[in-house]
Amino acid sequence: MAKLINEEVLLEINHLYKRFESMNVPALNDVSLKLHKQEVLVILGPSGCGKSTLLRCMNGLERIQSGEIKLNGTIITQEGTDWREIRQNVGMVFQNYELFPHITVLENITLGPMRVQKRAKKEAEKAAETLLDRVGLLEKKNAYPRQLSGGQKQRAAIVRALIMRPEIMLFDEITAALDPEMVREVLDVMLNLAKSGMTMVIITHEIPFARSVADRIIFMDAGEIVEENEPHQFFTQPSTERAKKFLNIFEFD
Repeated sequence: MAKLINEEVLLEINHLYKRFESMNVPALNDVSLKLHKQEVLVILGPSGCGKSTLLRCMNGLERIQSGEIKLNGTIITQEGTDWREIRQNVGMVFQNYELFPHITVLENITLGPMRVQKRAKKEAEKAAETLLDRVGLLEKKNAYPRQLSGGQKQRAAIVRALIMRPEIMLFDEITAALDPEMVREVLDVMLNLAKSGMTMVIITHEIPFARSVADRIIFMDAGEIVEENEPHQFFTQPSTERAKKFLNIFEFD
């Protein structure tokens, strides 16, 4: 039975348009969607379709030309928005970890809550240790990033985002740079987050994972949302020819 979607909308995107000067076509063209509390939204599509650009717009890392994004009913794509504050509520994890190499895992994780949220060092370290234990990394708290595997670095990056206590987590192809044997450990962390009720938007090419974690699938192509569907329907009977063509490259049981 499909999970019932919470009616509370945390993030709303209306008619988003984004174009880079170097491109002849828009990166995002009239994109609209709603993200509900505790929902796991998976965005699929071919490379260059606008998935990552959309996530970066949600987090204020890309400016838009028109349209709007609302967080808890407040428009955040306007002049004067404090994106530093927004990013505490909308955490993001990238492909390349972005851990500071010269400080320990624990220091990487506590830097944000101590500097941005002015939390006490002792409290931040306790919270970090609890989260590190949750993802199986507590014994690595005093290690430096160079001493970690790719999967361990990515789990540390997830903890660094979680410690800010965000309402929403964005994941941008975070297993793309990992060796295959390290992918599972990161996906398991994300599955556990989903089970705990974390609201998430995930870009991934891990199709079996997408099928197991998603409450809703959005399929993008050429900067537009081509199809929006619940996972079983999307993967077994997609409603558009473009989605069918995309899925034909994958083998399903």
